[in-house]
Parts: sequence; structure tokens; C-alpha cells
Amino acid sequence: MIMSLYKLNLQEIRNNIPDLAAGDMVELSGICYTARDAAHKRIFELLDRGEKLPFELKDACIYFAGPTPAPANLPIGSCGPTTAGRMDPYSPRLLDLGLAAMIGKGERSEKVRQAVVRNGSVYFCALGGAGALYAKHITSLEEIAFPELGCESVKRLTVSEFPVFVGIDCRGNTVFEEKKL
Repeated sequence: MIMSLYKLNLQEIRNNIPDLAAGDMVELSGICYTARDAAHKRIFELLDRGEKLPFELKDACIYFAGPTPAPANLPIGSCGPTTAGRMDPYSPRLLDLGLAAMIGKGERSEKVRQAVVRNGSVYFCALGGAGALYAKHITSLEEIAFPELGCESVKRLTVSEFPVFVGIDCRGNTVFEEKKL
């Protein structure tokens, strides 16, 4: 399998998604938002009530992470990915509402894969256990919603050359399928 390395701006990610293939290495720069289980539940409550969300879903990227508090003189503490499968009940609806990309670790359900294809989106994988490495690629953090959730609050991150790989591309190809010879 030939893989490519892409350096992409998250604010233009929708334009680049068709070029990406499962397994491609990508360095992301720009704005993304953190949201884990508790934040997803709160976002769904807002959606169900027809209320404004803390960020625009259209063409956004959600990083399934709950950063630790920042040490002195740094914007963030450790910020590794959480298991993306825990967000599977939420992801299809968010993708259908315009979410362009997700970052997490691990395999996703068939319903999520189908939603990625249906919406021309992408699922990026980050390496578990690399939270300190990922923190070095985050240049700013702003808590924007649900501060009472602590590390699971929604945060707006600015990332620079954030290393990930394509887990599911917009055609439904995935790095998680076993190839049969």
C-alpha cells in the first residue's frame, strides 16, 4: 500500500477530503474542538431542544480528547485521544449535520463508516499513549462550553502539524479491515 503525507489546514479540510485514502499520514493545522462522551450528550440535548451549539458543526473537526490541566507557561497539558467507539451513537447525526472530520483512536462502527461515506467526511486516527506528543502540537486552547464538565468540557484548540492518519476515508475504505490475499 502506497501512503501519502499531507499537510492540511482544518479550515479547508472539506476541500481535501476526496484526496485522502485510508492509511495516509496527515499533519493538521488550524482549529478543532474537543468533545468526549459527556460533551456529546450535552450537544445532543441542545440539538434536541433546537438551541445554539457552542461551535458551528458545518465543516468542523472534533477531537475526542479530554486534555489535562496546563502546566505553567504552556497552553495545554497532555492531550491524547480517547476511544472513538464511545462516540459512535452520536457521530452519524453530527456528520449528517455537517461535521467534516473526527479525530480519535480505534475502530468505528459500520453506522459511522456509512455516515462518513454518505457525508463525504473523514475519520482520522491519533495514537493512544501519545498525549504529551500531541500537546506539543497545540498552540492555544479556549474553553467554550460546559466548564462544569472539567476535562470533558468543549475546548477550541489551535493545532499545528498535528500528526494523524486516515482511519476511514470518504469512500469507506478503512485501516481496520483485514486484507485477504
